[in-house]
Amino acid sequence: MLSAIQLSPAQAFDFLLNVATTRPVFLWGAPGIGKSALIRRFSSEVGMECVSLLGSQLAPEDLMGIPQIDGQCSRFFPPANIVRSEPFVLFLDELNASSHEIQKAFYSLILEQRVGEYHLPKGTIVIGAGNRAKDAAIVKPMPSALINRMVHIHLRADHRQWLDWAINESGIHPWVVEYIQLRPDQLWNEPPKHEEPFSTPRSWHMLSDALYSVGENIGDEMLEALIYGLLSPAHAGGFKGFIKQIRQKFTVVSIIKGDLNWPEEPSDRDILYFLAHSFRAHLYKELPAEENSLKAEHRQLAIQAKDRLKSLARISVEIAQSVMGEDDQGRKLPAWFLLEVARDLPRLAVR
Repeated sequence: MLSAIQLSPAQAFDFLLNVATTRPVFLWGAPGIGKSALIRRFSSEVGMECVSLLGSQLAPEDLMGIPQIDGQCSRFFPPANIVRSEPFVLFLDELNASSHEIQKAFYSLILEQRVGEYHLPKGTIVIGAGNRAKDAAIVKPMPSALINRMVHIHLRADHRQWLDWAINESGIHPWVVEYIQLRPDQLWNEPPKHEEPFSTPRSWHMLSDALYSVGENIGDEMLEALIYGLLSPAHAGGFKGFIKQIRQKFTVVSIIKGDLNWPEEPSDRDILYFLAHSFRAHLYKELPAEENSLKAEHRQLAIQAKDRLKSLARISVEIAQSVMGEDDQGRKLPAWFLLEVARDLPRLAVR
C-alpha cells in the first residue's frame, strides 16, 4: 500500500486515541519501527488489556474455534484468548502476513466484532498492523473487502521523539543515545533487498540491552560481533568508530581547538572516518548558512576548521574531501565556507 502521508509516533498515537475508539485502524510500517510498542502504549492509555493475535501463526480454528455438540446441534466455540467479559484492545499483528483463509475470517471480526455467534464485549477496540510489501517481509495482498473495513495510516521513525523516549522513559544505554544524537539519520533505514541486519529503533534498543548485559569493558571482537549482528554495515562501522573515540578520549571539540590531533594509525582509520563526519556535522550545526550572518566566533571556527582540514588531508585526502561533500541526508556545508576552502585548500574541493 502506498504511503502518501506518514505519521510520527506521537501523531499516530493521537490518531488512535481519536479514531480507533470508533473505527478499526490498520497501522502500516517497516519492521522494527515501533508499531507493536505504540499499540501497547495506546492500550495502557485507554486502560484496557491488549490481546494480541499474530496473523502469521494462526490457523483458521485458532480464530473461528472448533465445533462442539450443544444439545441436538453443533456450535463453534471461540478460542479462550478472545473471550472476555470486559472490553479490550484486540491487536491483530501481522494481519497481512496471515493466509487468505485467516484474512477472510477477520471480515466479521473487524466489521461486526463477531466470531460466529460470539460477539466481542461492547467497547472493544480492534487495531491491525503489518509490514509493507517493499520491506522484504512475509506479506500477502489484502483483499479489497478487508482493506475497506479499516482506516489505514503509515508510521515513520522520528529521531527526536525516539530520543525523548530513550532518555526520559526507557533508560537506553548512554552510548546509544549519544550516537543517535550525533547521527540521527542512522536511527532507521530501509530494509535491504538481501539478507543482512539493518538499523531500526528495535535493533538499537536490542543493542542497548546487550551493552548493559555485557558491560562497558566488552572486548573489541565481541563488540564488533554485536554491532555488526544488529545494525546496517555502514552504521555498525560508524558506531564502532564512535566507541573507539570514547575509549581513546578523542572528541571533535578537542580536535577543533587543537588540543588533540587526528588519529593517524592505520588501525584507527574507522575512528578517523567517524570523527571526520562528526566534524562536518559540527560545522553544519555551528556555521550560519549566510555569510552576512557571520560573527567573530564563526570566523574563528572557520579558520580553525580549515586548519584541521589541512591536517586531516595529510592523513587522508579522500576523508578530508568527504567532509566537503553532502551528508547522508543531502545537506551541504555553507556555500561561503566551501568557497573559502576551495580558495585556500584547492585540492580539497569536491570534484
